[in-house]
Amino acid sequence: MTRPVRKATEECARADASLSRAFGVLGKRWSGVVVGVLGTGPAGFRELARAVEGVSDSVLSDRLSELTEVGVITRTVDPGPPVSVSYELTAAGQALIPALRQIARWAEEHLPAGSN
Repeated sequence: MTRPVRKATEECARADASLSRAFGVLGKRWSGVVVGVLGTGPAGFRELARAVEGVSDSVLSDRLSELTEVGVITRTVDPGPPVSVSYELTAAGQALIPALRQIARWAEEHLPAGSN
């Protein structure tokens, strides 16, 4: 194997691993939608549940926990009274918004409606 081919193969393997990590998080149903909703600003759990039509409370809770764990969103508790919890994108989450917009644009152009 020549050196340029080896380098290209290594770069491809790194890109594959990065995509695999990204889709391991964003490929879960509702994760990208939650990030997209939070792209408009912070929201509480009930606001998110209303905005992400069709998601159950338990799945939404799971997605929020996962996105918090990987550093895409932050969870802030205001001790109140009354106690309130809000979620907001981190800088890493904000960096996802242009990519999500591109994916949405691609889907509008190339995937028929209802093909999920």
